[in-house]
Amino acid sequence: MTDAARQRTNMVESQVMTSDVTDRRILLAMGDLPRERFVPEALAPLAYMDEAVPLTPAAPGVERRWLMAPRVFAKLLQLADIGAEARVLDVGCATGYSAAVLGRIAKSVVALECDAALVQAARTTLAGLALDNVEVVEGPLADGAADKGPFDAIVLQGAVSEAPSTLLDQLKDGGRLVAVMRTPGGLGKGMIWRRLGRSLDQWTSFDGAAPELPGFARAPEFVL
Repeated sequence: MTDAARQRTNMVESQVMTSDVTDRRILLAMGDLPRERFVPEALAPLAYMDEAVPLTPAAPGVERRWLMAPRVFAKLLQLADIGAEARVLDVGCATGYSAAVLGRIAKSVVALECDAALVQAARTTLAGLALDNVEVVEGPLADGAADKGPFDAIVLQGAVSEAPSTLLDQLKDGGRLVAVMRTPGGLGKGMIWRRLGRSLDQWTSFDGAAPELPGFARAPEFVL
């Protein structure tokens, strides 16, 4: 077994399975896909740690992008309850790791990314893995991909500060959106929204922090 393969096994067994993730499709996909190929080469040794991994450098006025921690990502996927025939929107796919995992468990995936360099990186890496059921598209994350929907499931690869109403409108009846909702103090909760006709229900599932996605910050309130 190669070192990377051993790290993948350890990640699944010590981070994912111990967090009550039982969906065998998620476990198999995360145990098979080379996560180290989706991070900057210099950070490949950190690809399997139980924390978010930076994908872009820190820069003034630019929101840094991250690969979500394996435990939080896996719990969101299980919460979404994605069927084998599902059409999924992956919001903030970055370098494409999340889209690759989703491509292993869903029928088709639209992977949305706003950063042109990350879009190209995702397309290149996904093509090398022969995942032909994943389409990477470029555009503002908060706008979603209405022309590609509606979707059975929408997965956000980062935290938001309020319910993403535009994305919720792109769910099929019965469709589910999962994301980490930021709470005061910088903590987070894994949440799910489900469309029921014209209405939505929502509930909190687990505690879990994630870096914030660009374009989803709460609008500042005007105070007299």
